Amino acid sequence: MNTLLVIAKEPRPGRVKTRLTPPFTPHEAAALAEAALADTLRAVAAAPARRRVLVLDGESGPWLPPGFDVVPQCAGGLDERLAAAFAECDGPALLIGMDTPQVTPGLLTVDFDGSDACFGPAEDGGFWALGLAKPDPELLRGVPMSTPATGAVQRDRLVTAGLRVRDLPRLRDVDTAADAEAVAAVAPDGRFASELAGLRADGGR
Repeated sequence: MNTLLVIAKEPRPGRVKTRLTPPFTPHEAAALAEAALADTLRAVAAAPARRRVLVLDGESGPWLPPGFDVVPQCAGGLDERLAAAFAECDGPALLIGMDTPQVTPGLLTVDFDGSDACFGPAEDGGFWALGLAKPDPELLRGVPMSTPATGAVQRDRLVTAGLRVRDLPRLRDVDTAADAEAVAAVAPDGRFASELAGLRADGGR
């Protein structure tokens, strides 16, 4: 893989994981977001790639491991921000978000042998990963984001463009408290699971 991209928000209270509030406070939700981002970046750092890029809304912090280029997100809707991330890539690229801390280096070790795109569906109807052998921003612009049909529309866009699509495993995004519990159970050794366990212990959740 030439480039692995992570699109993320700085984990600041009130700006991230707002659907976790309640039951968590904004500061607790931000702590969970930071843990999810740290786990995600750790997996990306361990996966084979020539370049690793964090496409960030906000400022980087101590959670950022070495070896990443940090670039700011552009203005506009999520479709425009994803398109702009791919526009900066030269050669095959795989983009993921910060909502799947259960991701592993193995899941990110993909190639395009016999395919033009990789698509990772999410259980909420979106997608957790999108890979393009030849990045084309127009494949993302205009796709309605954050809806139950987002994944289906994006995948159809790839197929309609004549691309051969390889499907990756379906993963669950962390949006709600129930999602957090389910994802922590899948990846019990990660920082996210540890952070959630600590909040449970502190608050009796």
